[in-house]
Amino acid sequence: MRNNARFARNLAALFCVILVSVLCLAKKEFVLPAAQPAKNYPARDDQSNDKLAVAADPYDMPDKASIFSVRYGDVGFLPIFLVITNDRDQAISLADMKVQLVTVDRTKIDPATEDDIYRRLSRPSATGRPSPLPFPTKKVKGTVSPQTMEEIQRAQFAARAVEPHSTQSGFLFFDVSGISNPLAGARFYLTGVQDAKGNELMYFEIPMEKYLSAPAPPK
Repeated sequence: MRNNARFARNLAALFCVILVSVLCLAKKEFVLPAAQPAKNYPARDDQSNDKLAVAADPYDMPDKASIFSVRYGDVGFLPIFLVITNDRDQAISLADMKVQLVTVDRTKIDPATEDDIYRRLSRPSATGRPSPLPFPTKKVKGTVSPQTMEEIQRAQFAARAVEPHSTQSGFLFFDVSGISNPLAGARFYLTGVQDAKGNELMYFEIPMEKYLSAPAPPK
């Protein structure tokens, strides 16, 4: 009888530990990293004459990628944290902004859409960028958990403008499946930024080697 009682107590305690762990995981919500001014990142284009700076910070290492609940690298996506700092006295518009990651062999990769990410997560084996042909595609969300969908929506860069003396940030996800080292020799381009009068400003070009060759941050 004593053994049975002890076994029951141990089983109950184990159940409590598991339940608490599950509840903690269920309550964990994605939190966007606090952005520093863009000029503080290794991979950046600091256009001081225009009082603008853009940084691209890849989340390619496990310690950095641990902020996500999904291992995006396992399904071929590279998250890059985009940071835009405006030190002007007027706002800048990002409504027509366009971003591309251009690999060393000149492959041009546009940021993935939410549906691109949902589709890959629901079918992890379907790697490779979507066909450019205009065939209709079905939105796939049913096999992606609400928590993951919320994480993707919260993470993505969504700013349409950057107010004076402020910074906007968020993630872009690039489909780099099949590319063994997508950052080596790659360049990050951002175009379409406009001033308060609607004039397009100089484009931004960031060599990703700046990130790869940067000293490791102190722990």
